[in-house]
Amino acid sequence: MFTMQQLERYADVLLWGMQKARTRAFKKGDIVLVRFNLRAIKLAELLQVRLLDRRLHPMLRMLATDRMEYGFFSHADGDQLSFIAPGEKDMVNNLNGTIFLNAPESLTHLQRVDSRKITAAMIARKPLRDILTRREENGLFGWTLCSLTTPQLARHAGISQKLYTEQIVKACYLNAADAAVKWDEIFSSAREIKQWLNSMRIVSYHIESPRTDLRIAHGQQRRWIGISGHNIPSFELFMSPDWRGTEGVYFADQPSYRNGNLVRDVRLEFKNGCVRALDAACGRAFVQEQVGMDAGSGRLGEFSLTDTRFSKIDRFMADTLFDENYGGRYGNCHVALGASYSDTFRGKPAQLTKRRKQQLGFNDSALHWDLVNTEKKMVTAYLAGGRRQVIYENGRFKI
Repeated sequence: MFTMQQLERYADVLLWGMQKARTRAFKKGDIVLVRFNLRAIKLAELLQVRLLDRRLHPMLRMLATDRMEYGFFSHADGDQLSFIAPGEKDMVNNLNGTIFLNAPESLTHLQRVDSRKITAAMIARKPLRDILTRREENGLFGWTLCSLTTPQLARHAGISQKLYTEQIVKACYLNAADAAVKWDEIFSSAREIKQWLNSMRIVSYHIESPRTDLRIAHGQQRRWIGISGHNIPSFELFMSPDWRGTEGVYFADQPSYRNGNLVRDVRLEFKNGCVRALDAACGRAFVQEQVGMDAGSGRLGEFSLTDTRFSKIDRFMADTLFDENYGGRYGNCHVALGASYSDTFRGKPAQLTKRRKQQLGFNDSALHWDLVNTEKKMVTAYLAGGRRQVIYENGRFKI
């Protein structure tokens, strides 16, 4: 498990990430919510002191245990699923930051729960997420998250807890004397690639791998972002495409755990921007339910690439935070079904109204689900004027 020194460095990196993720500096009296599982309580304690020393107001909230979650979704009726506690909306309207410490006791405790009940609860809470999105667009809110080793994460990843911890330490640079400085260096290195991508007049992308043949429309007023502090670790560079221009087949060879369900080898076929056919070696019915969650859940909200020069993650971790940043031999590409990211808008996100989002093809949904392809691949950008340029091959950007 983690040494106290590594936890101290983890806390420092999380504070670095939360600040980087916010466009305005935090000020005295800002409110920061720390959400954590029981196994992450030591890290939560370290963050509380750091936030107090910065004259911020920490709010500590331990998440429901797996038995609590199972009990809720097994017994709650429709009104209970959609219930929002008094004061919750007011709290969200005043939040300036959140830090989520993920340390799950179980990954599969909800697999026998009717997933429609989970969907209903997610949809009911979407207005709260929309408030935070708007606050972030106005520079009033920043967030980050991380994961810690648990027996179940290690078991589902097929490795020991010791090796799982070593992967986190390596990925997050927790053995560096000043881990936050190391992350600043990565942040600076990624800036050059983002500037290169954003300097091109890209119209669309063609992603080719042994089982993927997908075309994605870049869309108007888009920009590539990433390594922004939102996730620790995060090595991906990504953008939110115009969902209407998605055509072809995408294959996610990396397994994914979501809401207590395991899915594996997901194949999605897009036509006119929407999923028209799907299959999966495991969890097909669950994938179908997620795609049918709402009007936007069968459309693309994100397109992402990870460069092996940044990511040191070389194992499946049974945790999307790490798996969407997989480096390995060929890096990874992932797409997300569902909600777009408004900060990939080239203008000021605060000016991106709901109507403007619709006009530009930014997708809206209660879902945001990353599905990862780690196969050897080539990504070609089609530029204005008809020129083509390979921008990513064999796990690296071709800058």
